[in-house]
Amino acid sequence: MAENKKSYPTKAVIGGRSVDATGRKTFETVNPSTGKVLAEISECTAADVDKAVAAARQAFDEGPWPRMSPADRKTTLHRFATVIEANADELAELEAMEAGKPIADALGIDLPETVATIRWHAEAVDKICDKITPSGPGTLSMVVREPIGVVAAVLPWNFPVMMASWKLGPALAEGNTMVLKPAEQTSMSTIRLAELATEAGIPDGVINVVPGFGEVVGKALGEHMQVDCVGFTGSTDTGRLFLHYAADSNLKRVLLECGGKNPMIVMPDVEDLDLVADHAVNSAFWNMGENCSSNSRLLVHEGLHGELIDLIVERAQGWVVDDPLKAACRVGPLIEKAHMDKVLGHVEQAKKDGARLIHGGRRVLAETGGYFVEPTIFDEVTPEMPLAREEVFGPVLAVMTFRTPEEAIAMANDTDYGLAASVFAQSNKTAHNAARQLRAGTVSVNCYGEGDQGTPFGGYKLSGFGGRDKSLAAHDQYCELKTVWMDLG
Repeated sequence: MAENKKSYPTKAVIGGRSVDATGRKTFETVNPSTGKVLAEISECTAADVDKAVAAARQAFDEGPWPRMSPADRKTTLHRFATVIEANADELAELEAMEAGKPIADALGIDLPETVATIRWHAEAVDKICDKITPSGPGTLSMVVREPIGVVAAVLPWNFPVMMASWKLGPALAEGNTMVLKPAEQTSMSTIRLAELATEAGIPDGVINVVPGFGEVVGKALGEHMQVDCVGFTGSTDTGRLFLHYAADSNLKRVLLECGGKNPMIVMPDVEDLDLVADHAVNSAFWNMGENCSSNSRLLVHEGLHGELIDLIVERAQGWVVDDPLKAACRVGPLIEKAHMDKVLGHVEQAKKDGARLIHGGRRVLAETGGYFVEPTIFDEVTPEMPLAREEVFGPVLAVMTFRTPEEAIAMANDTDYGLAASVFAQSNKTAHNAARQLRAGTVSVNCYGEGDQGTPFGGYKLSGFGGRDKSLAAHDQYCELKTVWMDLG
């Protein structure tokens, strides 16, 4: 039974219309703050995927979107961003209720980032040029960019609207049409985004949404012969499946942004430990640690260890665990019970392995029915422990010590992942050398950050494959390059 009778966006969006799934089948979406059902979402099937892809294909092959002038497409995308901004409160509330995201973060970070992403890529539409190569006087040689076609975007549950914008912005700017599959835990804000696109004047069939389960909808998109590209953000294990799907179908382009086990290195010459503590806690506990770029490993020089740990524990006490709809909340619930149990399983394993629990480690607010875990810090973690090697994806920080910068770099790189890293050092030489040696797609220096709209985001090793989100690099991956060679004789 649903928690209340409020009307939520729950249907698939195909060809510009809200429709029931085949057979009118539904699945429950749950509020992780209470464990109660919020709404019944249309459970799409492979047949619904066929309909959505057909709508996207028709919009690409026959519709106006790929044929608009760049200036007109830019204007429409700016209008889309404005409509999103006007509905930010509603979208933020949906994400707080369905993803457990603190409302302050949804309103202060996720929605402004979503709007900025669409606007940034809109501005790029009429500023990316084709090329003429130096082919000689009797020939005209052109290298032109063309949209790749129908793009499927398979989205994660930790940043639903923001990750949708990271795919939508560049793909739409280049003239593609899209089919989005939201994570089954967080469908509603993505559905609402597609409805707002129609309000903004984006033509029917350009953005379609098929909610459902990965083993059905995700697989159908991955194997579909009329899908030209899949952009996926999520776990590495699921990302591998899309490579298989592409190999078994039409060799569609596959873009993967997967997991991370990211280090934050605190070099021995650091002077401002208060700054380090602020960034360490924010990185570890922001969005409940359900963040692939979270610095979940803190590598601190042994001479700074004691003082820094005291500062971090002090700050962790200020991260309020509460209902995400409350303004004071800084840590909401984890996405679902199974994930909470997994995170708590990591905590128990770390205790057995000999790591020292110095803060948190418990489920809290259990009386609400929600899936809350307090910020957790383990000291005396060693490199071979699962806590140092496996992605926990929860509010759990593993602290390790080192003696030399060389040892720190070796420890940081001793992982199957390579998404992000941070380095804190007073010396520019130390910081620069470390940044160049770290095997990660983003390295922040004296801060925790992922750059801005102009910087690509993606990883090395098991963290990524085939492309990058954000920046002009994201435009390239949603395009085909065509050579036009003309004999002028």
